[in-house]
Amino acid sequence: MASLTASLRLLTSVLAMPLVMGPAWAQESAPAPGLTLELNGAQPSDKGCRLTFVVNNTLGADLSKAAFEIALFNEAGVVDRLTVLDFKDLPAGKTKVTRFDLAGADCAKVSRVLINSATECAGTGIEPDACMRKLKTETKTGIAFGV
Repeated sequence: MASLTASLRLLTSVLAMPLVMGPAWAQESAPAPGLTLELNGAQPSDKGCRLTFVVNNTLGADLSKAAFEIALFNEAGVVDRLTVLDFKDLPAGKTKVTRFDLAGADCAKVSRVLINSATECAGTGIEPDACMRKLKTETKTGIAFGV
C-alpha cells in the first residue's frame, strides 16, 4: 500500500510539473528584440539586378527611418560596389517586403551581399546602434548574406 501511495504521489508530481513550469517555458520562447533582414530574391530587371528583402521589426518600437550601406561582391570575391539601401519606415511587429533595383548590376555575378553599416536608425526609444547591434540576417538565395 505504501508503494502504491508513493507511486501515485510521483505520478501526480510528474503530471503537475508542466503546469508549474509552463509560464517559465513561455518566457524562454519569446523572441529577443531584433531586426530581421532576409535577402529573399535576386532577379534580373530592366535596370540591372533587383534585390528583394523581407524585413521584420521586433525591436519593440517603430523605426521612422532605417537605411543600410551594403557591399556587393562579384564572383571573384572582390567588392563591386557600395550602395545605401533605404528601407524607410519599419513599423514595430510588422513584416515588410522591399525591392531595390541596382542599376548596372548583374545578379548572376553577385556572390555576396554584406551589410557594412546602418547609415540611418531612428525611432522613438530606439538607440542609434540598435539596427546593427540587434540585426539578424537570413537568405533564401544562393547569395551569401550577412554582417
